[in-house]
Amino acid sequence: MIPWIQLGTAKTPDGEQELRLKRRGAEFSIMLGSNELMNSRLSGSEEALARLSCERIAGRRQPKILIGGLGMGFTLRAALTELGDGAQITVAELVPAVVAWARGPMAEVFSGCLDDLRVTILETDVGQIIKSGTPAWDAILLDVDNGPEGIVYKANDALYDAAGLNAARAALNPGGVLAVWSQGPDSSFTRRLKQAGFTVEEAKARAHGKRGARHVIWIATNGR
Repeated sequence: MIPWIQLGTAKTPDGEQELRLKRRGAEFSIMLGSNELMNSRLSGSEEALARLSCERIAGRRQPKILIGGLGMGFTLRAALTELGDGAQITVAELVPAVVAWARGPMAEVFSGCLDDLRVTILETDVGQIIKSGTPAWDAILLDVDNGPEGIVYKANDALYDAAGLNAARAALNPGGVLAVWSQGPDSSFTRRLKQAGFTVEEAKARAHGKRGARHVIWIATNGR
């Protein structure tokens, strides 16, 4: 059995928890305490987050996409595959070390996608971008926690409450999409999305192939 090697650590923004980057052979893992947040072998549902969102906005000539959470870049790479040359993709990552890991020890996983001219990486809170001003985005994709609850950073709760969802809807262009990844269902979050004025679909996606864990993706469309 190949042992895990720890490559780096980083504190969460509130300083209360620690992220750990580990490697075993060609496999990478990012841990929060004893919980694995992501693994380089399990990318299916994160890729589905991008694919399903891009399908809903197909046909827009120069779509603007906001991705909350860089992670291991699965959602970003899938969005780049789905979108044309005119797309603009902004990725907000709150933990600078995650960006450094992407450009350093995990560079082979990212396969140069951070250097794509369509991509802008911001080391900031995606919630602040959402609340910053006038409607701008054709899609907002959130994969910053294990679901609609602040796990990595408690302040992320504000992304998923009524005020946060209203802000997201205000930041979307007409017909734009808010997509949220989760490790499991949450009926109260579905209800909050509908109360915020979204048309809501719940999709299931496997983490890996046909046998991986079944994750949930909310696709919430702004009908205004």
